[in-house]
Amino acid sequence: MKYRRLPSFKKAFAQLPHDIQLKAGKAFLLFQENPQHPSLHIKRMRGIPGVWEGRIDIHYRFTFHYEGDTAVFRNIGPHDLLDQNP
Repeated sequence: MKYRRLPSFKKAFAQLPHDIQLKAGKAFLLFQENPQHPSLHIKRMRGIPGVWEGRIDIHYRFTFHYEGDTAVFRNIGPHDLLDQNP
């Protein structure tokens, strides 16, 4: 699977605590291997057509959408922040 990161995703990722960045890296490796891996808890975001969310850990999530066969990572951060700015 192909993927790309929006500038908003890159900026949000850079602001994460280092330990969360490491967890996110592991989650993205899983996503590349199997976007439906159970530990990612991938699901559609409620009320936002075409946008999906995945889990880094109990508090942190990432959002993405698909453009053809490419996953476009939109944002990453605490769960409540992503509800406001997916």
